[in-house]
Amino acid sequence: MSYNKEFWDKYADENEARYNEEFARYARNLATSLHCTSVLEIGCGTGIDLRLFPDTFQIHGVDLNDSALEIAKGKIPFANFKKASIADLPFEDSSIDFVFTHQLLNYLDDDTLDKGIAEMYRVAGKYIMNCEKFEETEKQIDEHHKFRNVYKRWLNYNVRIVSNVDMHEDIEPDKSRFTLLKKL
Repeated sequence: MSYNKEFWDKYADENEARYNEEFARYARNLATSLHCTSVLEIGCGTGIDLRLFPDTFQIHGVDLNDSALEIAKGKIPFANFKKASIADLPFEDSSIDFVFTHQLLNYLDDDTLDKGIAEMYRVAGKYIMNCEKFEETEKQIDEHHKFRNVYKRWLNYNVRIVSNVDMHEDIEPDKSRFTLLKKL
């Protein structure tokens, strides 16, 4: 996996402006309603999607960007943030109840994406959620990311598809596909 530090440093600097309270509330309420007590966001950036989770949750976030992780640690001091790749998650098998990505998988090359999906499956204890820009046929959006069809990539795993629908624009204006899976 190639990592463009300059691109991701700029992304981290602008991440606070991307805070979407509706999405953060949605992720928290969904994990709570599914009776989860631990959560992991992969590609957590500055932790904006984890900020509404109460300290009664075990909150974990991984990212490759040091600047973003420092901001996240300052904003949610009781959470556990680590520098790690989606292709090699530093967690035990089935150790996290609710594992999710939000606008991350679109930035990964195919090999990293495939390894990342295997890792999400490995560490998830109950549920996996992906919210990503979607098209049936995957194609390049720009030089940095692609439209993805995450649903098709999960068909080879022992999961039940709970939902695979477009997110409502009030929750996610980027017109992402919401895919929720229950690990079997």
